[in-house]
Amino acid sequence: MEVILSQNIDKVGESGQAVKVKDGFARNFLIPNGLAVPLTAGNLKKLEQEKQRKILQSDKVRKEAEGLKERLTNLSLTIPVLVQEEDNLYGSVTPMDIAAALKEEGFDIEKNSIILNEPIKSLGIYEIPVKLHPEILATVKVWVVKK
Repeated sequence: MEVILSQNIDKVGESGQAVKVKDGFARNFLIPNGLAVPLTAGNLKKLEQEKQRKILQSDKVRKEAEGLKERLTNLSLTIPVLVQEEDNLYGSVTPMDIAAALKEEGFDIEKNSIILNEPIKSLGIYEIPVKLHPEILATVKVWVVKK
């Protein structure tokens, strides 16, 4: 029996793929659990429409990320921190601190999108990469200054 998979299934196929499986596996497991639909002309048409919708949506998200990249590249954040006598920070500047500073500037960026190999532990100017889209990376200039 041929079916169109609704989800990725190990050793069978990926979502949206038409595969041939044994009749019992399709009737007793895949179709009742919503993991697949029978391969018919109507279902193929729905699959093509869904693919087109996903392509349009991913293009829209990519364009939004490109616009956000332009705005972030021109941005310069200042993060005031407490320091000791030798200009060592009491704590460190983490992705959460950078995300909070970006939120104050009007950018809603998750802390997981900010790529920081290790926390910032000294004063200075840093170029911090921010992943906006799987293919789009923006850099933000962060100034760490005395409070």
